[in-house]
Parts: sequence; structure tokens; C-alpha cells
Amino acid sequence: MTGPETGGSSEARRKRLLFRAQRRGFKEVDLIFGTFAAAELAGMSAAELDQFEALLEAPDQEVYLWLRGHAPAPAAHDTPVLARMKALCARKNPTWNA
Repeated sequence: MTGPETGGSSEARRKRLLFRAQRRGFKEVDLIFGTFAAAELAGMSAAELDQFEALLEAPDQEVYLWLRGHAPAPAAHDTPVLARMKALCARKNPTWNA
């Protein structure tokens, strides 16, 4: 968690999360996370930012399976943020930020 007590601000945290979301190392996951982060981070609550950050810590291959619905997410990661990301993936003809 980032805050004034740890030397960061909410805006700095959002910028850091956006950077991390776009550069995970797995192209498909980079596109999904990056697109979601660009569209959603600005309006996310601190709790939602925590959920998103936890997803960023999960292994790419596992997250990809969760997002595509090929494996169930563990309870710790089965959050409203993951549900919104899955909805993004389920859109017909989604557009990804490159």
C-alpha cells in the first residue's frame, strides 16, 4: 500500500501500476492489463487498487487462464476487479492498447 506515510501518493501509485500493467512480459496479458489500467485506474478506490496490484503479482500464465475462463481463480484473486477484467476480455471484438 502506498500513501504519505510510505513516501508516495495515490497518483504516483496509479502511474506505477499503469507502468507495471503494460510491461508484465507476456504480450497478451500486457495488452489486457494495460488496456484495463488505462481505462480504469483513475477511478479505482484504494481497495480496488489493492486488488489490481495483487493480480499484478500473480504469475502471467495463471492470470491469463483466469481471464480467459480456462481455470478458476483462487478466492484471494477472485475479486470484482478480476470480474471487470474478464468482462473486458469477453467483449466482442475488443480493442487493445498497443
